[in-house]
Amino acid sequence: MLGLGARAIMGGSLKAPAFAVSWPTGEFGGMGLEGAVRLGYRKEPDAVADPEERQALFERYVAAEYEKGGALTVAQVYEIDDLIDPADTRRWITSSFVAHPVGPPPEKVRPNIDTW
Repeated sequence: MLGLGARAIMGGSLKAPAFAVSWPTGEFGGMGLEGAVRLGYRKEPDAVADPEERQALFERYVAAEYEKGGALTVAQVYEIDDLIDPADTRRWITSSFVAHPVGPPPEKVRPNIDTW
């Protein structure tokens, strides 16, 4: 789940939904991880003259971002509730309908500060 659109779907926070689960292959970040490296670490690769060395540096940065933004890492710091087998996705969704029936909105609609 990447980007601000994904964050908006979750009510602005991983704590707002009834539950947050991911497949083991999930990726979490403010934007696509490769794009984040291109923007956030622009100066470092630009300082390297050799194109192959520059690409290797870029790939190291991307690997580090995938390590931080992988679903297992995010689950280990309690940002998501569980990692699920993709085959269990339908069960998770349908069980949420029973556990969290639709009703009137709570008094406080957004439990977070809107960062937009």
